[in-house]
Amino acid sequence: MFTKLFNKKKLQVIAPITGDVVSLREVPDPVFSEGMMGGGIAIMPKEGGIHSPVEGTIILVADTSHAVGIQATDGTEILIHIGLETVTLKGVGFKTHVQVGDAVSIGQLLIEADWDYLKEHAKSILTPVIITNSSSRTITSSNNAQCIANETVLLTISTH
Repeated sequence: MFTKLFNKKKLQVIAPITGDVVSLREVPDPVFSEGMMGGGIAIMPKEGGIHSPVEGTIILVADTSHAVGIQATDGTEILIHIGLETVTLKGVGFKTHVQVGDAVSIGQLLIEADWDYLKEHAKSILTPVIITNSSSRTITSSNNAQCIANETVLLTISTH
């Protein structure tokens, strides 16, 4: 009985991209900063593509390739939204490497982003990483100032 109470498995969400870690409250878009989509963190990318932060299944690839959703093996749903107001770019600046239903592993390349193009044409390249079903989970941030893709633990998630 106590084993079930105290040995709840926790999911580690690894950084999907290298960059500076930013509080979600600092994202200049109320949909993210006010937690309307869920809790999480944001990253100001420095380089590289978007990689899977967990083992799981792709549950969303935006038609415009600016966002990808993954359901982790424990049921946690993660949305990676590349930049702000990037939907208006209609897919330009992105190259998708996965589709809905694909099984993914930690570190697998999901989307390539042309950061130079995005910096010039998007409102911001700040990239929120959201736990969309966070109401049934406890999210703990690792409090890192920077993160390295496929290495840094950004968030630890446990179910209630």
